[in-house]
Amino acid sequence: MTDITETAGTTGTAETTGTDEPLLSPAPDDDGAPFWRYAALGELRVQACAVCGELRFPPRPCCPHCHSFADEWRRMSGRGRIWSYVVAHPPLLPAYAALAPYDVIVVELDEAPRIRLAGNLVSGPDGAVGSVPPGRIRIGARVQAVFAEVNGVTVPRWVLERV
Repeated sequence: MTDITETAGTTGTAETTGTDEPLLSPAPDDDGAPFWRYAALGELRVQACAVCGELRFPPRPCCPHCHSFADEWRRMSGRGRIWSYVVAHPPLLPAYAALAPYDVIVVELDEAPRIRLAGNLVSGPDGAVGSVPPGRIRIGARVQAVFAEVNGVTVPRWVLERV
């Protein structure tokens, strides 16, 4: 199985399946490379301007607020809430037919409400895409980041927080 996360700081690449259909996976670019290096360590970090402190995502070379090229990567708690979601019925690409129905959620981070990350809601750290029944997904639900390796890249996924 593969992740369908489309996270900023990447360009799309493809993996083929037994049906020779491409499955999407992240391919780190120069600006987003630190995001993926920290993810491989199990850390969710967001780029921040080293001059004005403004958090920004997707990663980019210049601060949109003060125009500085100095940056740093700040560790986030990995906690947030589901801001939006979609459940694909049928799959958006034929290669995802075996995963359908599957979810893609947009998470608003606690420390940075203007920053939203796309990913999949899974039942646990090793949970597969589609392991959470679509009926359990709710706007505003509290989630926590977990990390899974997909095609050689560690990606953030999300689990529901226990209340």
